[in-house]
Amino acid sequence: MTRTFKVACIQNSATPDVEKDIATCLRLIDKAAGARASLVALPEYCVGLDTRNGLLHPAAFAESDHPAIPAFARAARHHEVWLLVGSIGVKSMDGKILNRSIMLDPTGHIAARYDKLHLFDVDLGDGKIYRESATIAPGAEAVLAPCAGSLIGLSVCYDLRFPELYRSYAQAGAEMLAVPAAFTRMTGQAHWHVLNRARAIENGSFVIAPCQFGTLAGGAECFGHSLIVDPWGRVLADGGEEENVALADIDLDLVTETRRRIPSLRHDRPFTPALPREAAQ
Repeated sequence: MTRTFKVACIQNSATPDVEKDIATCLRLIDKAAGARASLVALPEYCVGLDTRNGLLHPAAFAESDHPAIPAFARAARHHEVWLLVGSIGVKSMDGKILNRSIMLDPTGHIAARYDKLHLFDVDLGDGKIYRESATIAPGAEAVLAPCAGSLIGLSVCYDLRFPELYRSYAQAGAEMLAVPAAFTRMTGQAHWHVLNRARAIENGSFVIAPCQFGTLAGGAECFGHSLIVDPWGRVLADGGEEENVALADIDLDLVTETRRRIPSLRHDRPFTPALPREAAQ
């Protein structure tokens, strides 16, 4: 069985209008499927997003009522593709919102769900303050999803800065790592390419990282540059800074070959953690 197939990263700029964004995503999914992609990945908060005073306000529904899920499920079934819904807002029991990623299989059924673990609470200076935790509830579980005869480790955006998550995925058998994002322009210019390439190299894995582009409602800016990176850290596709479908052919046998050449996933050693300076004195 072939382990080579085409991957597509959808790059859109979400708005507060859910139905408009669904239509945009469906048009780009059609384009990706027309290019014969077997895996199509959408970015974080791909439909329905507003930002106000550093707070994320995604359109949120109970999962059973979210209009994006049946629309994307029909698209996955129609095109017979694996479709990663990078994330959508799902109402949680505590009144906050879950930043939820959903993998749809080629029959349109939900194959896996992942709720973003790490929340973007940062102060970047120049008045750029973000408090994701004010409106979003964190997840609690890492999730491996089936995909194209293999496994893909699910994550969302800020998770990218926590390498232990991806190492756990690779050591559990993931050959691909998903990083749907709405990375800010400031942090994206400095870190996006470096971090995605590092996660690929550290784990001998393909990284599939669709990212929103442009200025969102409320003024937040997203970096774009959706990436597909191979296990050696080479960038196979870069979506630039406009609406786009970034495409690349990937061969999962390259994961096996890369991990054979550098078997670091088998070289972890126990060690005594360093103590904080105050405790050590």
